Amino acid sequence: MNDLLRKLGLESLNPGGFCGEWLGGGGRLDSVSPIDGKVIAGVTQVTSADYEQIAARAHDAFLKWRSVPAPVRGETVRQLGLALREHKADLGALVTWEMGKIRAEGAGEVQEMIDICDFAVGLSRQLYGLTMPSERPGHRMYEQWHPLGIVGVISAFNFPVAVWSWNTALAAVCGDAVLWKPSSQTPLTAIACTKIAEKVCRDTGVDPAIFSLAIGSGSTLGEWLINDRRIPLVSSTGSCRMGYRVAEVVGKRLGRTILELGGNNAIIVTPEADMKMAVRAILFGAVGTAGQRCTSTRRIIVHESVRDELVEKLIAAYRQVKIGNPFEEGTMMGPLIDPSAVETMMQAVNVIKQQGGEVLCGGQKLTGEPYPGGCYVTPCIAAARNELPIVQEETFAPILYIIPYHTLDEALELHNGVPQGLSSAIFTRNLLEAERFLSSRGSDCGIANVNIGTSGAEIGGAFGGEKETGGGRESGSDAWKAYMRRQTVTINYTTELPLAQGISFGD
Repeated sequence: MNDLLRKLGLESLNPGGFCGEWLGGGGRLDSVSPIDGKVIAGVTQVTSADYEQIAARAHDAFLKWRSVPAPVRGETVRQLGLALREHKADLGALVTWEMGKIRAEGAGEVQEMIDICDFAVGLSRQLYGLTMPSERPGHRMYEQWHPLGIVGVISAFNFPVAVWSWNTALAAVCGDAVLWKPSSQTPLTAIACTKIAEKVCRDTGVDPAIFSLAIGSGSTLGEWLINDRRIPLVSSTGSCRMGYRVAEVVGKRLGRTILELGGNNAIIVTPEADMKMAVRAILFGAVGTAGQRCTSTRRIIVHESVRDELVEKLIAAYRQVKIGNPFEEGTMMGPLIDPSAVETMMQAVNVIKQQGGEVLCGGQKLTGEPYPGGCYVTPCIAAARNELPIVQEETFAPILYIIPYHTLDEALELHNGVPQGLSSAIFTRNLLEAERFLSSRGSDCGIANVNIGTSGAEIGGAFGGEKETGGGRESGSDAWKAYMRRQTVTINYTTELPLAQGISFGD
């Protein structure tokens, strides 16, 4: 493991700020692996003076970067994608070591980074504006898109590198600089990514401050960032509580936000479902990443006629889940991020019982020699009612609620009857049921799937949700527009000066 750190340019103690040079004069932050509870390495957090230097340098870098032609900016992002390919195995392993997701998921997260770089390279030649007819003769109207400024990226522990890349690859080709505040639970992966980006910038002759980094707590550094008027856009991934704070502060200074917050994702299973497919999708959606994805499956809304069959198959599947060290072959579920996450899950299991739900399997804390560090649990299936307060919340853990329904109208009402609106799915071979689910009267989520689960979105589509999920969109489609400023242009190529709406104002 020490060799892994070395290959990624990490030391036993690493500065936590970057703006073309490495800074960090604050207190020490230790990165503790949830796999065994041991310290991986330390980070010196940024001070207020460090932050000021980082933000100022990022702004200076933006002023130069915005004048670079977009296809040339795309070349830097292409080189970043190539560098990530070279480091995929090592960076994926560090994701597993620091966050706890199984090795295949760690490598898959780095592949997401590579994919979004490829997407952004093509995008660098497609930052299209529209032309529109003018009502005034001899006039031409069109819109164009310009770089915005510094994009502040606040990322969460569960996707410690992918979320940064979604924002950064698009922001870079759009001509923006990025100032990244990663989760304090996964600082080493952030430093490793920044070192990779730094080398790419130096090799391509670009100011590396376009990929700036600042590590520190949300209560201090996070507040500096969201209050900073030099940062016109803050893209923040995390809890709804955090999102309310970001929206309030950034909104008060009339800044922009991209908010990716909580999910309470449901799968509707109808009598027309392929049960084998449904079980596989539910298992990955609920157990993958130990239930710590914003797209994790939280609720199963199943027709009463197939409810018992589905529950029986799910319990059998859950009993075959190998839990343990995510580096070991065959492990399907690693640890939760830290002991406090385990305690939160245990409290939720107790609340389920207190509110009238029934635990059908799992929900225990695992201790002893095979499970060091205190972060391992068994995934839980519980029978519940949708209106229970605990079901209305998002518990960031592998807890799955089984909720029966009688009619599809009832299923959709249950499905939409939570405050969050991120990802959703239906399993059915009935075309009418599928189309109803996808209609304006169906799922109210930003992501709606048919015969696939709620988890595992591709980078080609815009990612995000509605209601308390925040309304933000990242990654594919036209999400790039959030990182730029739109300008409507009118050119008069005559010697006359007609006014719009037929207004006559003097001679």
